[in-house]
Amino acid sequence: MKTSKELFEYAKRLIPGGVNSPVRACGNVDSYPLFIKRGKGSKIISWEGGEYIDFVMSWGPLILGHCYPDVVVSALEAIINGSSYGAPCIWELRLAELIVKHIPSVEMVRMVNSGTEATMSAIRLSRAYTKRNKIVKFKGCYHGHVDFLLAEAGSGVATLSIPGTPGIPKSVVEDTILVPYNDTECIDKVFKEHGSDIACVIVEPVAGNMGLVLPESGFLEFLREITKRYGSLLIFDEVITGFRVSIGGAQQRFNIDPDLTCLGKIIGGGFPVGAFGGKKEIMEHVAPVGDVYQAGTLSGNPVAMAAGYATLKVLEKMDYNDLEKKTQKFVNEIKKIFEQKSISVRINHISSMFTIFFTDKEVKDFDSAKTTDLSVFKKFYAHMREKGIYIPPSNFECLFMSFVHTDEDLEKTLDAIKSFSL
Repeated sequence: MKTSKELFEYAKRLIPGGVNSPVRACGNVDSYPLFIKRGKGSKIISWEGGEYIDFVMSWGPLILGHCYPDVVVSALEAIINGSSYGAPCIWELRLAELIVKHIPSVEMVRMVNSGTEATMSAIRLSRAYTKRNKIVKFKGCYHGHVDFLLAEAGSGVATLSIPGTPGIPKSVVEDTILVPYNDTECIDKVFKEHGSDIACVIVEPVAGNMGLVLPESGFLEFLREITKRYGSLLIFDEVITGFRVSIGGAQQRFNIDPDLTCLGKIIGGGFPVGAFGGKKEIMEHVAPVGDVYQAGTLSGNPVAMAAGYATLKVLEKMDYNDLEKKTQKFVNEIKKIFEQKSISVRINHISSMFTIFFTDKEVKDFDSAKTTDLSVFKKFYAHMREKGIYIPPSNFECLFMSFVHTDEDLEKTLDAIKSFSL
């Protein structure tokens, strides 16, 4: 088997759909996945030897690019001494110290193995702390594949949810209330009706799973105020935004103080990891000091902790403003190209992440995100891949810049967009 396509056909005999995470299959863009042999800096190399400028960056974690030397050395030093202990190690303390130092609201943190584990655990803690059951989440925000968060709206603007996938009983999501992102009026109505039963509101402070959608002015402040007013907790899911939109995440950038924060992606330096943290008063309800059970054999894995520590130490020295300016300039050039082609686009952007929506409408929530022309996106994806540019195979994802993308990378990408036609 010499090509990615051949490997994919073989993989489908061994793995459901041939992939270990659905979007990788590239079915919605009428294509097949590239099997990756290696990555270095801003580039990845496919199994058959093709080189691609990478704007997926492992879906966000690789803000320092592939195989950043400090991260590689730290991970190797850790693994030489053992890949896993199932016991405390110094690396988890070092990483925890940096998280508490930089994420404003986090006074204590518990390491887990994925973003899904982080959100699941934070919500369990919220329910135990408030002694309430209902949770509020937003349409289009993804918080992992835990059952009670895989919900979709029924009829009406805000509603008790129905399961979003087979295998989840209706009873599991009956306490999940779904509302539109950026809709403060709807949230207000929900709290007036259910406020005394709402344990928490969980939100991506910058939505990254319906494509990039920014919080409107006052939206996050409203969430903070109304949750305090009703005695509910506010959970920021910063799995994507943590250490990406600023060294202190979205909460630092927008100056909001959530009760709990979920992290992942960047804090593992490319290894599987997650974490949830927050106020000491709340976190001390987690076992063994408290009675809220949460555990994981591989939590605090020394290799992931060492890689994450090295990543954050490097990021302490990096200029986020410079990266944002570089990304903004790049986005502006992309807009100009599409304008010259008379192709309607809306590009939502913050810091080093952005999404190109093929629509002439403002994108401020999931419904408006769905106005993007997916037929145009399919053509765009195929064209960019043919030109050696690796972008997400879904229009409802973000593109990620890194500190190692070069001016030459961006010029080549702009040239590829210039040659795109419908």
